[in-house]
Amino acid sequence: MFTRNGLYGLVAGLFLFFHAGQAVAQTATFGLQDVTAMAKELAATPFQDNKGQVPQVLKTLSYDDWRDVRFVPEKSLWRDEKLPFELQFFHPGLFYDRAVAINVVDKNVSSRLAFDTAAFNYGKNSFAGEIPADMGYAGFRIHTAINTKNYLDEFLVFLGASYFRAVGKGQHYGLSARGLAIDTAEHTGEEFPFFKEFWIVKPGKKDKSIVIYALLDSSRVTGAFKFESTAGAETVVDVESVLFLREPVARLGIAPLTSMFIFGENSNPRVSDDFRPEVHDSDGLMAKFENDEWIWRPLQNPKSLSVNVFNAPNIRGMGLMQRDTEYLNYIDLEARYEARPSVWIEPKGDWGPGQLHLVQIPSPEEIHDNIVSFWAPETTPQPGQPVKFDYRLRWSSPKRVDSPEGQVTFTRTGKGKTETSRLFVLEFQGGKLDDLPDDAALDANVWVGLGGKLLEKHVYKNPVNDSWRLVFEIEPDSTSALSMMLPDKRPFIEMRATLQHGVTPLTETWTYAIKL
Repeated sequence: MFTRNGLYGLVAGLFLFFHAGQAVAQTATFGLQDVTAMAKELAATPFQDNKGQVPQVLKTLSYDDWRDVRFVPEKSLWRDEKLPFELQFFHPGLFYDRAVAINVVDKNVSSRLAFDTAAFNYGKNSFAGEIPADMGYAGFRIHTAINTKNYLDEFLVFLGASYFRAVGKGQHYGLSARGLAIDTAEHTGEEFPFFKEFWIVKPGKKDKSIVIYALLDSSRVTGAFKFESTAGAETVVDVESVLFLREPVARLGIAPLTSMFIFGENSNPRVSDDFRPEVHDSDGLMAKFENDEWIWRPLQNPKSLSVNVFNAPNIRGMGLMQRDTEYLNYIDLEARYEARPSVWIEPKGDWGPGQLHLVQIPSPEEIHDNIVSFWAPETTPQPGQPVKFDYRLRWSSPKRVDSPEGQVTFTRTGKGKTETSRLFVLEFQGGKLDDLPDDAALDANVWVGLGGKLLEKHVYKNPVNDSWRLVFEIEPDSTSALSMMLPDKRPFIEMRATLQHGVTPLTETWTYAIKL
């Protein structure tokens, strides 16, 4: 675990660290500049993993044994002080094979929280006596009054690597965010950085937000993060980050999201013999580009790894959304997929040239996250050179963060009129579409990429739900060189579609890929 004694010269002042539960005396406000100084110094030293602090008996636990270790709610930090936030902690073990240092900053004095076995009920387990006194926790969760005034609900969790997740009012946990992704879907393999130390600022009795600082580390990258979170109808997490490279990387994934999609309305045939109509935490990627174009990319569970890259300089927004919020489309009383949050990310300032990445991984089971999205700068910084990215995450219902354009409400596909053709049925609703008369002369701009050919298209009003329906059919382009030479090796066919009135686009851009 990262420890430090000594003086740090900083713009904001000097402070002196003493770990192992002792206080931190300082002459200036503790803030991101302090953690940034640590990250910079850490990047100049060889990487040291801290997995050795967790004893082997915890690493080899079964899932049921680890689940049997439960935090005692009465031990929640700040419960006796009746503050607007409480903290509970996770025990290391099983997948969580690193212990993290957790500090509390109170009136600019930072104190390390000592690990306490008395804060846990170990159930049937008998290994409590083998746990080192200075081991540390695996992570923590924060509670506040989000659903009712008189009960503090869990709404934000930091646990495992650099993962964190949140919910808004009335929601259930779903997709996760990460501090950073490194070389995701690269042939060299992905590197998973981790938050090795946290500083949580003790809130006042009237505070609506809670502030968390985190020190990130990995073999090739270090970083300093500030998270300021406000819970409510939507939970907002404002992120400030400064990254330093120890060694070059192929790709930095900024503001990564990780989700799950097994099958949905566009899955045909479904990949599982399942009683539920759909199984997913998110059903689409939404983005707003610098030119004010909005896109909607329905998610898929591909048969092989799929990586899609969108040119996105100075991207204005991106997120993995759960647009389908109808219970009858899931009928899962345990998972409650209709109540999973959407996450919309709003960059602060211009991020410069870069690309939006969507990675979709084949998965047969919903226990695996198989969807990743992130933004990657076109040029990665040189080792030792700081790079800063600030943004806001909004954990919300999709209606609070949807595009102002006409939105895709569903994507369905099925067999076309011939053996090789494919039919697509899309519906759009909202935005300027709602102001049109039923007999408006709408057209569709449908683009079919290399390897495919558009056969026909039709646009008409759906009188049942007042949406606008686009139906089109495509088939393989038998004249393409690849189809003629290698008919069994046809590539994915990219498609784009918008509804328009004359030359004026009225909807977001639907994008999709399929192999015929």
